[in-house]
Amino acid sequence: MALDQSYVGRSYPPSRPYEVAREKIREFAEAVGDDNPVYTDPEAARALGHPDVPAPPTFVFSITFAAAGDVIRDPELGLDYSRVVHGDQKFAYSRPVRAGDVLTVTSTIESIRSMAGNDILDVRGDVHAADGEHVVTAYTKLVARATEEG
Repeated sequence: MALDQSYVGRSYPPSRPYEVAREKIREFAEAVGDDNPVYTDPEAARALGHPDVPAPPTFVFSITFAAAGDVIRDPELGLDYSRVVHGDQKFAYSRPVRAGDVLTVTSTIESIRSMAGNDILDVRGDVHAADGEHVVTAYTKLVARATEEG
């Protein structure tokens, strides 16, 4: 079943606030094999002009993908998540994510299209700090594979 095109442009309510902790940044940097001390040492971060340790660029994916769950779970959209693969991911930063940030994400359906029987869903996640400052926008492409015709 094709996804409902009327959902293009729909925004979902902001996510619960997520407080970025130094330990989570350290764990993420270790998990992706990045041993740059800027991600673990506040002094190294300050030496580079950061007020606290910044997060690696892809850290924000876990926050934005969790917020995109509102889109994925929307029963009226008609997305069969059991058939979904992650197609692409891009980030557009206004500033780095840093320890101490309290972030919310607003997810918006940017586009829905069909190609070779697959539905392609583009979701934009706008990430803002508690004071309303834009931090980053994440662009996520999800592909719902076509069902096999028997």
